[in-house]
Amino acid sequence: MPTPPAGPASRPSPSALPKDIEWRLPRHARSVGRARTLLREQATSWKVPDEVTTTAVLLLSELMTNAYRHARVSPGREMWVRCVLEAGRLRVSVTDANDTLPTPRQASPDDESGRGLALVAALGDTWGAEPRPCGVGKTVWFELRAAAP
Repeated sequence: MPTPPAGPASRPSPSALPKDIEWRLPRHARSVGRARTLLREQATSWKVPDEVTTTAVLLLSELMTNAYRHARVSPGREMWVRCVLEAGRLRVSVTDANDTLPTPRQASPDDESGRGLALVAALGDTWGAEPRPCGVGKTVWFELRAAAP
């Protein structure tokens, strides 16, 4: 069988690149802002519409803040963020090592917190939370339509 001619290495087209990425961040307050920056940059490279990116960054911030504040686990545990763009939908998930599944609550007008999951439920097309299959921790996620209907 003949060998193909040697030539410059071909590069895959940007549309052929994977649209699935994960970041592992320390359980620290600074990781919330870092996750927002990483998502904004990734969404831009995937050409996600600006209004979808803005909403996704806000909702990610809420999920990361919940994971940081409420996941009472030992120091050194990480929070994982995964973003998948597929079939015109952006799915963002946050995984932490705490087994307690979140439940939305009704915040009073005077409460300074407690509105994060309400925002996720109101602005996300769909959202959910489930235990990790390995039995340690949970994953909370949301999806947004990322393409014109």
